Amino acid sequence: MDLSLDAVLRGELRAEDVRITPATLERQAAAAEGAGNPQLADNLRRGAELVAFGDDELLQLYDRLRPGRSSAAELAAMADELEARHAVRCAAMVREARAAYLRRGLVT
Repeated sequence: MDLSLDAVLRGELRAEDVRITPATLERQAAAAEGAGNPQLADNLRRGAELVAFGDDELLQLYDRLRPGRSSAAELAAMADELEARHAVRCAAMVREARAAYLRRGLVT
């Protein structure tokens, strides 16, 4: 398969043809860790968990995570949903965000 703009314009390439894989993100995370950037490594590993999610699902998760968009109970349910779908690191991040939002009075 030709990975070029011409191939895209001819309709020969789809988004699925060029999506990143969890394995690639894990290799990038290992490189980031090796370069002394553990925060980037964590972000890449969370991204690897989300590869299995559809674009619409990701946008909904992002929107629901923004301060004031969800209640504390809804954020707890989101974390449980993520964990059930094997996105354990993402679930932990949502729980951390929930706790911070509660401390700051951004959710009830």
